[in-house]
Amino acid sequence: MKLSDSVWGLLCIVFGAAVLLHIQTFPAMPGQKYGPAVFPGLIASGFVICGLLLLARGIKAKHALLEWMDWTRSHTHVLQFFALIAAMVFYIVASEPLGFLITSALALFGLFVLFGVRVKLAAVIAIIATLTIHFLFYKIMRVPLPWGILTGWAW
Repeated sequence: MKLSDSVWGLLCIVFGAAVLLHIQTFPAMPGQKYGPAVFPGLIASGFVICGLLLLARGIKAKHALLEWMDWTRSHTHVLQFFALIAAMVFYIVASEPLGFLITSALALFGLFVLFGVRVKLAAVIAIIATLTIHFLFYKIMRVPLPWGILTGWAW
């Protein structure tokens, strides 16, 4: 499925405008010219400008607002697409009770197998990737990842 530049432009304009409206509620910083709304305001302004450019380009191109791509006719590709979404939902639901390590390894393993990786290789890569991501986020960046049922094993 492909959305026209007009649709994306309109979405960018709406998002940017919503952020610009919301940052008006941010408090001013006493004694400073720049407050907490400056950076989000610059980004939101960029969204509005880019959205206007996309909208103009889409109107000029006169394409359909929505086009179905060839992959949407393939049952395998559609299944893989929805499996990615299911894996994200699985992580959101299961990461607290099971913990990051178990949830991530299971989700990656399932996706690898679904995408055609051999089972043994999928298991090895899922475990190595999970441990690497855990190390980078938990140890180096100090992001608190859930331990779940492995709470006693936290390191």
